[in-house]
Amino acid sequence: MDVRPYLNTHFDRFTDELKELLRLPSVSADPAYADAVRQTAQVVADHLEKIGLAGVEVCSTPGYPVVYAEYLAGEGLPTVLVYGHYDVQPADPLELWETPPFEPTVRTTPIHPDGALFARGACDDKGQFFMHVKAIEAILAQGPLPCNVKFMIEGEEEVGSANLAWFVERNRAKLSCDVILISDTGMLAPGIPSITTGLRGLAYMEVELTGPNRDLHSGLYGGAVANPLNALALLIASLHDENGKVALPGFYDAVEDLDPATRADLGRAPFDLGAYKAALDLTDVVGETGYTTLERAGIRPTLDVNGMWGGYTGEGAKTVIPSKAFAKISMRLVPNQDPEHIAQLFQNHLENNAPKGTTVRVTPHHGGWAYVCPPDHPGYLAAHRAVAQTFGKEPVPVRSGGSIPIVALFEKELNAKSILMGFGYDSDAIHSPNEHYGLANYRKGIETIPWFYTYYTKG
Repeated sequence: MDVRPYLNTHFDRFTDELKELLRLPSVSADPAYADAVRQTAQVVADHLEKIGLAGVEVCSTPGYPVVYAEYLAGEGLPTVLVYGHYDVQPADPLELWETPPFEPTVRTTPIHPDGALFARGACDDKGQFFMHVKAIEAILAQGPLPCNVKFMIEGEEEVGSANLAWFVERNRAKLSCDVILISDTGMLAPGIPSITTGLRGLAYMEVELTGPNRDLHSGLYGGAVANPLNALALLIASLHDENGKVALPGFYDAVEDLDPATRADLGRAPFDLGAYKAALDLTDVVGETGYTTLERAGIRPTLDVNGMWGGYTGEGAKTVIPSKAFAKISMRLVPNQDPEHIAQLFQNHLENNAPKGTTVRVTPHHGGWAYVCPPDHPGYLAAHRAVAQTFGKEPVPVRSGGSIPIVALFEKELNAKSILMGFGYDSDAIHSPNEHYGLANYRKGIETIPWFYTYYTKG
């Protein structure tokens, strides 16, 4: 469905309305912003009601509310559930923002010559879920929707969607659908449209290794007792082999190698290794032997140390052998890898291989399953056609290295696949100072979403 005439007439208003939404500091991680988060939920509900949706609710949860709305076009028609989140990351460090994070400002950039909207949440995810609201408005201005549409916009995504499972489990009938449409991902680059077809899973662990019962003088005790930092370094070194593979016994048991055709299709994504290294000031890349850099970061499981600490780290010197050493470690997983099973393998390995004179305690944190949408799924085919329609070229399928655990949750609880049709870029600085979202991307998303409904309904 072509909504460009309506979009051209009302785009300035659409942008102003997004700015008003961005002025609300809906930081879910900080209790100081609790009132603003709840206010934002109500504002989202008001927008959904204003465009003509029915059953608009600000639904209570043990945490922040979920906003629900629906448009029921008729029995027998497919149902699309739109998911997004109205909460945002903290804006810290504030001193690195060129303009205040909750005072939206339009500026041009080399990647966004038509201007980008700078504000916390501009891309993640207010700007992206609001595209769906405005797309529905544009469709309804011309006539009825071709299918049933439901909205579920939550307020806790940036803190792990702690209560979303609670909400979904209690509202399966209300949320029943044929497919879920999400714009919380991105595209490869300007002029290179893409659709995210997969996400890695996650198992996040914390390690505490203990040696002596107190910090010791490194001169009096060095060489005679185990140093927890040395021991932890040895343990961490044992987690990879010489070929860059994760060395946990059983780690790869459920991993399926992708067939050459699928690898070739995913390999269509443009990638310049030299530019990649230059952008990160790298002399070289590393990773599992036999795979490209993009494959290592997208379709293969990994293990990385996210933090390691212990002993004295202040100014000057303090000659101690610390009593304890700590590390936080994340494992990105691929389809069929059970995050709980992988966490147990990790714990077993560390406990069984603790260096002499030390003890290890492993604490699992959050995790989630990987997700893949098959290329022949009707929702993916509709998204592919919609993106091709508005961009004038075929989108590239992309397996993201990141994790969105709720996507696997939706598949389990609602028995529906999610279509990850985002319009941001990696360069849009989500979670960082000076987050922004290109106005051209915002417009293109509003233009593309109606075509998704058209093609999904037609089949």
